[in-house]
Amino acid sequence: MGTQAGLHLRGRHIDSHAGVEPAVAAVFGHLRAVDELFSTYRPDSRVSALRRGELARDDRHPWLTEVLALCDEARDRTDGYFDAWLPGGFDPSGLVKGWATETATALLAGLSGFDHYLNVGGDIAARVGLTTSPPWRVAIEDPADAAAFLAILDVRTGGVATSGTAARGHHVVAPHTGTRPHDLLAVTVTGPTLLWADVFATAAFARGGEDVEEWVPNRAPGYEVAALARAP
Repeated sequence: MGTQAGLHLRGRHIDSHAGVEPAVAAVFGHLRAVDELFSTYRPDSRVSALRRGELARDDRHPWLTEVLALCDEARDRTDGYFDAWLPGGFDPSGLVKGWATETATALLAGLSGFDHYLNVGGDIAARVGLTTSPPWRVAIEDPADAAAFLAILDVRTGGVATSGTAARGHHVVAPHTGTRPHDLLAVTVTGPTLLWADVFATAAFARGGEDVEEWVPNRAPGYEVAALARAP
């Protein structure tokens, strides 16, 4: 989906555990399969076929059916500030990356005694399984200065998602106006799941406003804006 992925595992005897290598291979195999289905950069993906009106309902992969339903739910939960159906066609990227990352980490469930941290394009699904383990430390890049951080977060279990201008400029479209909002440079949302942290980071960026830090937890209890950069 036009991005990079990195997986970190932490635990004792990691080099000798027979389950580590197949679990890691399964994670990256899952992400490649998601890319084949959902990438808007690939003309042969199912999403590209859907955007061109060439995909019959009976030909939809079960994952596509699931993501379509989640996109409808996301539109309702965000007051329409997340909407995968925009002029120019269906683009679920603001949900799929978090969904794919989170579902990929489920393939690590059999590795008991290990902590994991999966980063796909800056969206992070993390888990610390042992109470004696330290949290993962997540640095949030300052979009105005690549050498600086907006915040450094301690994360044990859950998701961290950022929507902003650092990698792709002003690429988010506000669904209600069809324009690209310019009052925020970045917004990072944390919460129990990466899927919904990702959705609300995108929605909060599209919505903007002075009350964005209150809007997210009001619409999604358990989630919060952990870092925010406003345009000068």
